[in-house]
Amino acid sequence: MFILTAIGKALAMAGSMGWEILWPLVLGFALSAIIQAVVRKDKVTQYLSDDSPRSISFASLFGAASSSCSYAAVALARALFRKGASFAAAMAFEIASTNLVLELGLILAFVMGWQFTLAEFIGGPIMIVLVALGMRLWMRGKIIDAAREQADKGLAGSMEGHASMDMSVQSDAGFWHRLFSKAGITATSQYFVMDWAAVLRDIVLGLLIAGAFGAWVPREWLQAVFLQNQPGLSFALGPLIGPLIAVVSFVCSVGNVPLAGVLWNGGISFGGVVSFIFADLIIIPIILIYRKYYGWAAALRITGIFYLAMVIAGYLVELLFTPLHLVPRNRNVSIVEASITWNYTTWLNIAFLVLAVLLLIVFFRTGGGGMLKMMGGSPGDAHGHEHEHGRMEREGHTEQHEPDGYGGNADFDLKARW
Repeated sequence: MFILTAIGKALAMAGSMGWEILWPLVLGFALSAIIQAVVRKDKVTQYLSDDSPRSISFASLFGAASSSCSYAAVALARALFRKGASFAAAMAFEIASTNLVLELGLILAFVMGWQFTLAEFIGGPIMIVLVALGMRLWMRGKIIDAAREQADKGLAGSMEGHASMDMSVQSDAGFWHRLFSKAGITATSQYFVMDWAAVLRDIVLGLLIAGAFGAWVPREWLQAVFLQNQPGLSFALGPLIGPLIAVVSFVCSVGNVPLAGVLWNGGISFGGVVSFIFADLIIIPIILIYRKYYGWAAALRITGIFYLAMVIAGYLVELLFTPLHLVPRNRNVSIVEASITWNYTTWLNIAFLVLAVLLLIVFFRTGGGGMLKMMGGSPGDAHGHEHEHGRMEREGHTEQHEPDGYGGNADFDLKARW
């Protein structure tokens, strides 16, 4: 009976957390879908050919606009690398695609406070610069050659089909015309549903883990582990241990925000929360995908460079925020103790659930069901290309392309969902 009660308490807490963050998640994914559907980003790799500040900046901007789940971001980065992007630029794109996106900023602001959103958007570029420097120092010569040779084998990782789909409106009309056109509404629904489908598992897993932590682990224990009563040691420990917790939690993308709230309530340092959130790209399943994409030598270097970068970014953000009095003093993130009641959250959830249902209806009425089946396809999947080419034909874009050496269409693979 005790076990059932404990499980029930954890599930109830997870459900309450999910209810609290539902509307900002729907809003974030809807805004992200609009950006991806309407903003065209053709011929991406021509801007990412080296590891110069210009290329890294473009990679970061393109990544922030792409808004991918962690697995799709990793697949997209490999696709860009195969098409000529520098390795450092591909990794910058990967980081920005999961850590500098609109939906993450919104959910952080709602769950934990605007200071954490600000920290994310300041710490993200810091981490990208550190990764670019690390790649320049430790990813070159034979390591890069071996990584490119392994990448060109085209071995499937996860969410390859999702990463390869380009549903954006190809028209050159104005922004609002594209958005409210039939193609724009369809594309928005497709990005919205596909992005949700890509991260739903991680959101649910993150809520369950956060619920279990909140229900089963006494806050006093966490405060002792994170040395909350010893500020100097807590500052030193937080960014080191934050990513390690993320690695073993197996949660990525926005799914780790509820657990970040639990850790913050439990006493981890501000920099520790920042580094924990950044660590979605070094969870164990993704490290194994790096090994498959680039080989063990490159995978270990990627993991090491990312870890060092997120640790240093965590330290620097806290050092910057502390004298500016931007580190929150409140250690009681409300989502952890939330309960489902009839309040403004309920009304907002109802409103945004109606929006989600409308987008779902558009998605399935325009043939989106078949796209869901292709989400886990292989790189350059022929069926994915046929779907994309058919869509472009219907919109009057029937430009022909010569096949490339990777088993797919050059333009389709190059844009990889752009």
